[in-house]
Amino acid sequence: MIFNPPARDRLLKIEMALFPAKVRMLRFEAKDYEQTLGTLAGLGDVERAPADESPEPASKLSDTMLVFAFIDDHKLEQILGSLRRSGTGPLPYKAILTPTNQHWTPLQCFSEIRQEHEAMNESR
Repeated sequence: MIFNPPARDRLLKIEMALFPAKVRMLRFEAKDYEQTLGTLAGLGDVERAPADESPEPASKLSDTMLVFAFIDDHKLEQILGSLRRSGTGPLPYKAILTPTNQHWTPLQCFSEIRQEHEAMNESR
């Protein structure tokens, strides 16, 4: 799943990187951000986890986010390698659909990934 897709040329590079692995990319727009990742991935109506506060006041993400679902470890490694070689540039906001985050909205997931990314970069 891709949220806040990049410009067309970069998006095409991402699609070409996924093509050899026969992975279908689902694109989502801001209007979809109120649903849970599980629902968007096709798991049916996944109940939304309660949130203390909205992580993003606007209904838009500040960067592209990829969420991988229903992909085994071997294929995921193949995809990540292909993305690195594709020339798409850095894609720091990536996640795998899990039993925990399937209850999050894309905005909640992005906020969590961003916090983890910032914490990792601060410790360097």
